[in-house]
Amino acid sequence: MEPFELTASQAAERIAAGTLTSEALTRSCLERIAARDPKVKAWAHVNPEQAIAEARQRDRSDALGPLHGVPVGIKDMIDTADLPTEYNSPIYEGFRPARDAACVAVLRGSGAVILGKVTTVEFASHGRKPPTGNPRNLEHTPGGSSSGTGASVADHMVPMALGTQTGGSLIRPASFCGIFGMKPTFGLISIEGIKVYDQSLDTIGYVGRSAEDLARMSVTLGVTEQLPESRPIEGARIGVFRTQHWDDAEAATQQAIEDAAAQLSAAGAVVSDVGVPDVFKSLTEMQDRVMHWEGRGAYRAEYLLHYDDLAKGFRDEVENATGRTRRQMIEAYDHVAHARVVFESAFSEYDAWLTPSVPGEAPRGLAASGLATFNRMWTALHCPCITLPSHHGPNGLPVGVQLVAPRLSDEGLLGLAETAAKVLVRS
Repeated sequence: MEPFELTASQAAERIAAGTLTSEALTRSCLERIAARDPKVKAWAHVNPEQAIAEARQRDRSDALGPLHGVPVGIKDMIDTADLPTEYNSPIYEGFRPARDAACVAVLRGSGAVILGKVTTVEFASHGRKPPTGNPRNLEHTPGGSSSGTGASVADHMVPMALGTQTGGSLIRPASFCGIFGMKPTFGLISIEGIKVYDQSLDTIGYVGRSAEDLARMSVTLGVTEQLPESRPIEGARIGVFRTQHWDDAEAATQQAIEDAAAQLSAAGAVVSDVGVPDVFKSLTEMQDRVMHWEGRGAYRAEYLLHYDDLAKGFRDEVENATGRTRRQMIEAYDHVAHARVVFESAFSEYDAWLTPSVPGEAPRGLAASGLATFNRMWTALHCPCITLPSHHGPNGLPVGVQLVAPRLSDEGLLGLAETAAKVLVRS
């Protein structure tokens, strides 16, 4: 096995044991990028000499954290002082921030190696798309907006990568690319130093190739205080929540949920159906209102200073082209706040809810990055979400399933995800 094929957890263990160096792992990843990225196009910026120098520093120092010496990719929405941060926008070509985003600084301070910047949809929103293909089939989208986040890890170019989610920008690419992904509880990771789209929703998340990878990154970034204990599947209370959008799911996603529920039940979990609370029926619409309303302020500076270079969709947001009113927005904020309380009450008898990650397989073509139908509600609820690469659709492309739990339940959800993965994920 080549070093680039290792999961982040496997690599970290070998580095700690002295059987692998960070430099050797970083060089292996760079060789993989050189061989594969001309086709996949997952990277916006890589500085090989700089990454190797950082890896050598890690090899000379004592272990600082659970991902010490492990290379990580950074979505090009997140500032890095030593690499360009362009947000896939013509306005910011060549832009060099003065300092690292808080999450990048935490990674460096914990001994990870910053390998480079991975691609994003413009401003992690609805602007121009990156040229990134899905490693499972390059004619299909890897999802977005964290396109390079998902593609780079799925293609073994880097063990882990950071992304962001406002609607479904992290869970969807992880599912489409057939890897593990986590959107933690809102607010646990500082968004200082990212190009904010929506200050009420933007959440930094991460992808890897195992549930343990997610756990190690969670500890590194302060989402959890320690690596979670694996929770047994036997007796775990799993609610099957098909959501108010079940009819919008393709047959592949519907079958993935039914199969996953049956597999967990056969492994000893207590599985039961969960009805859709009334407040959920318009929750996606309310998330959409909040997202685009707050986008008005996010792009006002670019609107005033770079109007001609700002895509029409962003200009429309600043101008409130849809005509949303103050009354509509107060209704949306109040509705979402009430839904959080209802969710936690409805969840009280469960350890996790099993729910779709995506409508189906990754769509063909790169012009669109897929729909966030099964993600928006959870982002609005500020709750932790983990997608597991459990199934495949009729074209052989991945279709993940998602485990969710209420706010600040990240550690317990990670522990359950590790054991659920042993039941659901096939190598």
